[in-house]
Amino acid sequence: MISEGHATKLALSRGLLAASAALTLLFAAGCSSSEAGNAVAADTTTASSISAAPSTTDDVSGQEGIDAGGSTDIDVEIGQCVRLGGTMTAATIENAECGSMESNYKVIAKAEQNEQCPTDVNQTYYETLDGVEQGALCLDVDWVVDGCMSVPSVGMDEPARVDCGDPSATDVEQVTEIKTGTADPNECPQGGFAYEARQFVVCTTTIS
Repeated sequence: MISEGHATKLALSRGLLAASAALTLLFAAGCSSSEAGNAVAADTTTASSISAAPSTTDDVSGQEGIDAGGSTDIDVEIGQCVRLGGTMTAATIENAECGSMESNYKVIAKAEQNEQCPTDVNQTYYETLDGVEQGALCLDVDWVVDGCMSVPSVGMDEPARVDCGDPSATDVEQVTEIKTGTADPNECPQGGFAYEARQFVVCTTTIS
C-alpha cells in the first residue's frame, strides 16, 4: 500500500513595533504518492549562495520537541531539516542539510496525528494510509541567524532561503536574533515572528 501525504494550512505573521503585518503561508491538504504532501515548491534558483551559517535555532528550547509516535515514509529525526516543495496537488518532501539553500523547514517534533503538533508550528506534514493518519512531522521555518529567508506575503509559495544581497529576491527577512522566554516582537528592534505557545521570537529586519 502507498501512503498519501498531506500538508496543513498554517500562517506565519510578522509582528511589528507599532503594528502587525500578516504574512501567510498557504497550504492545502490533498493526496499524492508516498512522500508527498500539498505545498508549493520553494524557489531556490538564485545564482548566488549564502555562506555557511552555523548559528541556527539549535539552542531554542521550544524546538526540542518529542517523538510521540507515528511514522512517515521520509527518514528524518527531530532537529534535522527538510525541503518541502511541489504543488498543491503533488507536494514533495526530502531531507536537506539545516542552514543550506535547499532547507526550508526544521523538524521540531513528531506525532501520531498532525493535531498533536504545537499550535504555533509553521507547518505540519502528515501521511495517511486508506484514510487513516499514520504519522506527522511538526515543522518550523529553518531560521538561521544572519541568514535571509524569502517569506512570501501573497500567493502559494513556501519560504525559501535566499542570498541577502540578491536583488531579485522578494519578501526577504534577515534574522538578527532569536529570543527565548518571550513571544513579544516588541522586544525586537524591528519586529519579528512570534511563537506564542513555545515562547520564543525570531527577530528580523525586512530587506525587501
